[in-house]
Amino acid sequence: MPPVPKSDKSAKAAKKAKQAEPEQTPSSAKTPAAPTAFADVTSSDATLRRFLHGLPGVDTVGLEARAAGLGTRSIKTTAKAYAIDLAISMIDLTTLEGADTAGKVRALGAKAVHPDPTDRSTPTTAAVCVYPDMVATAKAAVAGSGVKVASVATAFPAGRAALGVKLADTKDAVAAGADEIDMVIDRGAFLAGNYMKVYEEIRAVKEAAGPARLKVIFETGELSTYDNIRRASWIGMIAGADFIKTSTGKVGVNATPANTLLMLEAVRDFRAQTGVQVGVKPAGGIRSTKDAIKFLVLVNETAGPDWLDNHWFRFGASSLLNDLLMQRQKLATGRYSGPDYVTVD
Repeated sequence: MPPVPKSDKSAKAAKKAKQAEPEQTPSSAKTPAAPTAFADVTSSDATLRRFLHGLPGVDTVGLEARAAGLGTRSIKTTAKAYAIDLAISMIDLTTLEGADTAGKVRALGAKAVHPDPTDRSTPTTAAVCVYPDMVATAKAAVAGSGVKVASVATAFPAGRAALGVKLADTKDAVAAGADEIDMVIDRGAFLAGNYMKVYEEIRAVKEAAGPARLKVIFETGELSTYDNIRRASWIGMIAGADFIKTSTGKVGVNATPANTLLMLEAVRDFRAQTGVQVGVKPAGGIRSTKDAIKFLVLVNETAGPDWLDNHWFRFGASSLLNDLLMQRQKLATGRYSGPDYVTVD
């Protein structure tokens, strides 16, 4: 991973250090200003458009070939055991259905805290992710465990609502105890080229989220091109996102190795330019241990080991945890327990 560029002036270096400091203490972080390097970029719709369309074009063949090549890396037994525990600790255990009940959310919270009740050495998941009206229930279910509560907001998953409604949605979730907010961008505005509207909406939601960390969902399956995913990544980061996230899990195409690789390149390059680290969350369609390990290899080889931590990388998933638990038991006992060993979410 390229190192953060060193400044010739100590004042500039101190400024970069100050920018990075809130990332280490997200619980006390305030709404960040756009990095100084990008102040001119966000001064108008024209300047933002010029910047985004001036980003290097994505080599589709090269991107997909690199993602496929990294997916062939062999992981040995000891490294695999480490990778499985790391992946478990990175999961945002999720239920986002109209039929969600308080009982289901409590059960999900219990599973997040003790994924394998027969083996207390199993790490907790990073978070549980629920709708805003279920935040208080989820918060009570994971109390004292260190598991975070994430809430989708901003009229998830379509995002088709007025800004005032989206901000109220966000504030309600935070007031109920959400530690993290997963917002969706206005894909219609983005695809129409109204980048400033997307930027300003992210900024407004970031402010409404207050101390909660903000994950910005692009719905990559609806953005049509890799160039659009790269542009959306930069809008999100410039606007102050703590994480950029692939998808809602509610469309046909969700997280893929290629679109995640592209986003990892973006956060790597953004930190190199600004000193500010941003997390990445692929979500939707990652169901097996084999797939999860492929994504961890992508992280290590693209962004670097600094992102191999659940503060900077997450999986948006539910069924993935079951397969990780079965593979973990197989490594420990030599026996494959089968799907009846784990709870059905």
